[in-house]
Order: sequence, then C-alpha cells, then structure tokens
Amino acid sequence: MTHLNPYCLGNYNFDNIARYARKRFIEGISTIDLMQRAKSIRDRQEIALVAMMDIDQNTVDNLQLSCQYAEQCKVTSCRKTIKKIIEDGLH
Repeated sequence: MTHLNPYCLGNYNFDNIARYARKRFIEGISTIDLMQRAKSIRDRQEIALVAMMDIDQNTVDNLQLSCQYAEQCKVTSCRKTIKKIIEDGLH
C-alpha cells in the first residue's frame, strides 16, 4: 500500500521514502551512497526527503525551499509523515 501525504504536492511515494529511510538509518548507508545509487531524479528527491531527518526541527522550521512547490509546501508535514512511517516500521 502506498502511503500518501495529503500535503505533499510532489505526490512522493512514501513507501519508497520509508525504504530509503530504512537503508539510511537502520542499515547505515550514507545519504551520499544512496544518492549515487539512485536511478532517477525522483529517487534523489525522495532520498533528500529522508536526509531531512538528520536536521534538527528548528532548522527545518526555518528552511526556505527553492523547489517548484516552495510556496505551498508544508515540509514539516512531510517530515512528520516520514518519521511516523519509520517508527511504525520498527514495531
């Protein structure tokens, strides 16, 4: 089942994001290695979303996005969704 985030204007596949999060935080594969293995721009974007988990919340709250959805994006919703999927996957 594909996890969706109603606030995600990029319509990212949160199942893929969760897979990358497991690779990053459970298997210990670095973000750089994941990026080098990415096969598409979409993969790189989803890996970048996982990389946000390494950033403290205060910094995320102050981010100024430069993507095509910057004016409407709620990046903190994306981060919360990823965190919940990771936590659910650990149980």
